[in-house]
Amino acid sequence: MSRPLRLGVNIDHVATIRNARGGRHPDPVRAAELAARAGADGITAHLREDRRHISDVDITRLVCDIDLPLNLEMAATEEMLTIALRHKPHAACIVPEKREERTTEGGLDAEGGFAHLQPIVARLAEAGVRVSLFIEPERAQIEAARKLAAPVVELHTGAYCDAEDSEQRAAQLQRIVEAAAIAEDLGLECHAGHGLTYDTVEPVAAIPTIVELNIGHFLVGEAIFVGFEASLLEMRRRMDAGRGRG
Repeated sequence: MSRPLRLGVNIDHVATIRNARGGRHPDPVRAAELAARAGADGITAHLREDRRHISDVDITRLVCDIDLPLNLEMAATEEMLTIALRHKPHAACIVPEKREERTTEGGLDAEGGFAHLQPIVARLAEAGVRVSLFIEPERAQIEAARKLAAPVVELHTGAYCDAEDSEQRAAQLQRIVEAAAIAEDLGLECHAGHGLTYDTVEPVAAIPTIVELNIGHFLVGEAIFVGFEASLLEMRRRMDAGRGRG
């Protein structure tokens, strides 16, 4: 019997649309409520250094008003650590962050940044926050996450989703399959995300050692055409289809 596959819904880009014009609409917290109604298992929000989408007020409201677990994506900085320790979300996913990038462009270098990450991971864990590291699907990065005592890794699926042909996509998928198996062998819970769409989600959902997918931008974009709840329900259907085949 295959293990359940959770869906974490990233609401960052509801806030992106709001911030393009200012004001309060559309409200990312309302999006989180709709996601809960549509069967999401958790909410993900990335509080960036430049506050380009999610704001500090959004995080406060999500913690107070939403019953689903909150996964706070954060850079490994003292500012973000202070915010995470104040709010104590269910989980904190440490991600790389560059001010000039449009979106997260790759995985965290857990191996190269070990000394910097170690006290941050430890302080979050001491506060009861479940730590995950957003990394490339590479053995060295997974092993570094294990040494850092992070219980969760989230595999960056961007290269797989952006592959230009079927051969490249198959090769990138195989990297994810192998990395998920390594994580399982090392006793880490394995998540995946970044760039997943209706067309790319099923093969990843079929990987039995992955237990959670975090998806956002595509769902928000698709909601323009079909509505937010409908976009989530269709993603869930395709996830379930992939899991069934896996």
